[in-house]
Amino acid sequence: MKLSQDFVRQLPDSRHHFGRQQGLWQRLHVDPILLLILLALTCFGLVVLYSASGQSESMVKRQFVFFSIAYCVMFVVAQLDMQMVRRWSPWLYVGGIILLVLVILIGVGAKGAQRWISLGVVRFQPSEAMKIAVPVMTAAYFSRRSLPPKFTDIVVSMIIIMLPAVLIFMQPDLGTAILIAASGIIVVFMAGLPWRYIFGSLAMICISIWPMWHWVMKDYQKQRVLTLLDPEADRLGAGWNIIQSKTAIGSGGLHGKGLFNGTQSQLDFLPESHTDFIIAVMAEELGLIGVIFLLSLYLLLIARGLYIAWTSQNTFNRLLAGSITLTFFVYVFVNIGMVAGMLPVVGVPLPLVSLGGTSIVTLMTSFGLLMAIATEKKKVVA
Repeated sequence: MKLSQDFVRQLPDSRHHFGRQQGLWQRLHVDPILLLILLALTCFGLVVLYSASGQSESMVKRQFVFFSIAYCVMFVVAQLDMQMVRRWSPWLYVGGIILLVLVILIGVGAKGAQRWISLGVVRFQPSEAMKIAVPVMTAAYFSRRSLPPKFTDIVVSMIIIMLPAVLIFMQPDLGTAILIAASGIIVVFMAGLPWRYIFGSLAMICISIWPMWHWVMKDYQKQRVLTLLDPEADRLGAGWNIIQSKTAIGSGGLHGKGLFNGTQSQLDFLPESHTDFIIAVMAEELGLIGVIFLLSLYLLLIARGLYIAWTSQNTFNRLLAGSITLTFFVYVFVNIGMVAGMLPVVGVPLPLVSLGGTSIVTLMTSFGLLMAIATEKKKVVA
């Protein structure tokens, strides 16, 4: 018995080793579980993009460069003190509003939309910055108020949310406007929005459908809704994307046709196969199993984000972490919904899979904030 006890004492203390590992991640301000999921999504996304782009090495290299920049930005943002972020939120928000106004006045247009500001060699899309600024500002506003919010607080928060959303809608960019509005509304909901206001808002939305259709929505936006309801009405025009997308998804079956063997994408029947409709390519080539694998990674990421929000130690961190996580869910839901023909096509890319530049950096910036919140939570608990 004595010999066995002496042997056990000589074994390395696994708890001490685990504690040192935790300390290392904490000093780096990185959540290892979140990082592992993001790396898995990145690698899988690059493989899918390589196939969807027709085995274009240049496109994959470009995406890899953007991911490299985005990860660097994420690690830098993860070092931020969240209380400093909360204090600087008004300046970030006001700066974003000014840039959105400049887009309307002196912005650069493309394909009928004026969404960019030219900086010479590069173009900057201010609406991407508002994906961060709006939830940060809304969370900061409620963190200084008693919860659940009063009616006046709800009104002020809706002004904070809708002002940039309207400016972005005017560009026009309906998809981004909806996502930015959703990121702020999620904060309001998590702050304890009474159900009577929720049902009242739904009633107002229903009432506003008719005037929005006749006086606000543009012709191409109306066409997207009509195409959703009956894509067969214009098979070779507006309904082409949805019809080809459904064909690709249905032909994949359980196991798919094999990577690089999808007929709809490889033969260019499916437009925007490397951006908005990339999940249709994946469904055709990797089948239902590939789609379930991707959705499982998304689910793990969302679950980790919600856990970080749930265990956050203050109102600002909790609201912001919840908004970042649930807004990411909205991105995934809207993209898959429009590719499957359940939602109008609004130009929302599939997160971490579709070809992107500024959108990838913006998304990883939000995950940097999520890691900063997780790290701050651990420091408080310790």
